Amino acid sequence: MATQPARPRADYDYLIKLLLIGDSGVGKSCLLLRFSDGSFTTSFITTIGIDFKIRTIELDGKRIKLQIWDTAGQERFRTITTAYYRGAMGILLVYDVTDESSFNNIRNWIRNIEQHASDNVNKILVGNKADMDESKRAVPTSKGQALADEYGIKFFETSAKTNLNVEEVFFSIARDIKQRLADTDSKSEPQTIKINQANQGAGASEAAQKSACCGS
Repeated sequence: MATQPARPRADYDYLIKLLLIGDSGVGKSCLLLRFSDGSFTTSFITTIGIDFKIRTIELDGKRIKLQIWDTAGQERFRTITTAYYRGAMGILLVYDVTDESSFNNIRNWIRNIEQHASDNVNKILVGNKADMDESKRAVPTSKGQALADEYGIKFFETSAKTNLNVEEVFFSIARDIKQRLADTDSKSEPQTIKINQANQGAGASEAAQKSACCGS
């Protein structure tokens, strides 16, 4: 019986590990479920420790396999989740636009990143539950943008419920990481498999990924 030709080891060009962090109840699991499975649930189930999903996307002609880790927001799981910072290539900092304390805690989460993650990790700020009535909003869009500007990171407002900007957030950080990996081609990234990277030039513009907010 003829042997099958050896298949390439990977069916993707890049493997990128992302981490979702933020207070409990801000909607991290809902964002992940919406992005990975295209579904949404109103039932709130606390993440116990850590969970993850995988989705492969097409980006600038490359296949990107995203391994997305969803961390528990509660203090008692903090020691478990900090171990996952080290291998993360991108971190999504999530707060709830109707919960000011979750926004104020973003600074604490950033301190955790500085302590536990690699220096060159990509970060993005996400204000979730932007579909909520404006009367319930506690954090103005401008305040979220100002905090993102302070740390020099991108900012999006999202809604896992209505699918507002969910794809855009994940695609934006994946594109930035892919570009960083392409730029530092000589560095060894254990999680990354790179093949025949043609020079993308300046075409991979991020301008289109600039924050689009729901403002109504």
